[in-house]
Amino acid sequence: MSQRIDYQKQSPELFKKFIEFNKAIEKSAIEPSIHDLAVIRASQINGCAFCLDMHIKQATLRGERPLRLYHLPIWRESTLFAPRERAALAWTEILTRIPEQGVPDEIYERVRTQFSEKELSDLTFVVMSINAWNRINIGFTVVPGSYDQAFGLDESGLE
Repeated sequence: MSQRIDYQKQSPELFKKFIEFNKAIEKSAIEPSIHDLAVIRASQINGCAFCLDMHIKQATLRGERPLRLYHLPIWRESTLFAPRERAALAWTEILTRIPEQGVPDEIYERVRTQFSEKELSDLTFVVMSINAWNRINIGFTVVPGSYDQAFGLDESGLE
């Protein structure tokens, strides 16, 4: 399957602003390892092949262990994630699959024990951003790996 349209060329100003927004998120209070886990988990839930491919390669380049990446879909049962990571994953999942009744107080309170108000706000922007990326890349069928060389992801050793 090939990409449907090139949204970067069709909406260059919006794309530029969204890139700027994402660069700001990279400087947020959320550590890179939690950021990686959140964007990979949201991309798994949404079924975004492009984002999943990209973020697994980025996490690998940052030293994430393969077994932890394999365990992301089963993070609740896995012993490989710390309480802070579990809270981030719970927050990522609830905001990605917002239930009709909204975010339950129990989940919010559990997450608040692991993150400051600033960190929780920043994590929410991380989740918001990856969900937007998932939607545009799924909608326009962006091909996984198509930007590897441009982003230096070919260095990950994952092909």
